[in-house]
Amino acid sequence: MRSRLRLLLPLVLLVALPLDFPTSGTAQPPTPSPAPPPAADEPQKTVLFAAGQEGYHTFRIPSLLVTPQGTLLAFCEGRKKGSGDSGDIDLVYKRSTDGGKTWGPLQVLWDEGANTCGNPCPVVERQSGTIWLLMTHNLGSDTEAAIVSGKSRGSRTVWITSSRDDGRTWSPPREITAAVKKPEWSWYATGPGVGIQLRSGRLLIPCDHKAEGGKTRRSHVIYSDDGGKTWHLGGSTGPDCNECQAVELSDGTILLNIRTYRPQHFRRLIARSSDGGKTFSEPVEDPALVDPVCQASLLRLSERGDELLFSNPASTRRQRLTVRLSPDGGKTWPHARLLHEGPAAYSCLALLPDGTCACLYEAGTQHPYQTLTFARFSRRWLTQP
Repeated sequence: MRSRLRLLLPLVLLVALPLDFPTSGTAQPPTPSPAPPPAADEPQKTVLFAAGQEGYHTFRIPSLLVTPQGTLLAFCEGRKKGSGDSGDIDLVYKRSTDGGKTWGPLQVLWDEGANTCGNPCPVVERQSGTIWLLMTHNLGSDTEAAIVSGKSRGSRTVWITSSRDDGRTWSPPREITAAVKKPEWSWYATGPGVGIQLRSGRLLIPCDHKAEGGKTRRSHVIYSDDGGKTWHLGGSTGPDCNECQAVELSDGTILLNIRTYRPQHFRRLIARSSDGGKTFSEPVEDPALVDPVCQASLLRLSERGDELLFSNPASTRRQRLTVRLSPDGGKTWPHARLLHEGPAAYSCLALLPDGTCACLYEAGTQHPYQTLTFARFSRRWLTQP
């Protein structure tokens, strides 16, 4: 009897197990069970913008901001079919009033027909609560190469809009190019990502530009000392610098974390300012921050300490979106966790009112630009072994 039981047991298990290979006949495969909810410390992810949906071919260039009322604003470029970095591109956004658990419908903030409206970079002015949004514009028919070579019909211009009602409505875009762009500069980009307000009250927006027919790439900042009414050109650093993000450290130093174009180096560049962004040091490589020549995000987690949060595709290719934490103002990066294994590119970090961290990032399974995904994660998840 025991021997018969031993013979029958494998057969019973075989019948009970699901088959992973095709079966003959007309039987349909079993309906997959819903994915289990993430564990308490695992990131909670939501696809916020998906390519081919809501009237747009592709969504790119994420920006994530928490308003003084705790509302989350997720900005990006809504690109119509046939548009690369130039073309029919609108600046769009969504709002969440519950920490990113649910989101309102897509709203179009700026649409100039077939022209390019993009590169969102918002900042909050603490005293008034006003949200300022810096943006750039060019004719949709003018590519970056044409603008850089001087063969374009128009130029790259800088614009600003504001909201005083928690991001529900926005003022008409206003051009500020003459105040923040030198005549010899061709290409120009605000952010992308977010700006910061210094303890002095100064609003500071990270930017970059090209000059000399595209031979020179430099990062720079623009700033406002009157709550966002007027804007001025700050310091710059380079060469071989591009998109950047800034934080103010506890000693007042401004740290600029920069996308590099140094050949075959694949490391983020760091520059510093000790005068509120009017001048910057020469950039140096951070050997810990591998980068595939891509935008990245940088965020200071506390008003008192120098804990920094950083996200980028930690690879020599646009993949492996990784979040890192530094306890010492970027001197070391002992904590790192993988947020997305596959193709990934631009990202933007935020700190929610309940202390949860958030990231809006470009990611997909086949290429990085299939979705903009919103992820919430705890500091504990980031620092656990």
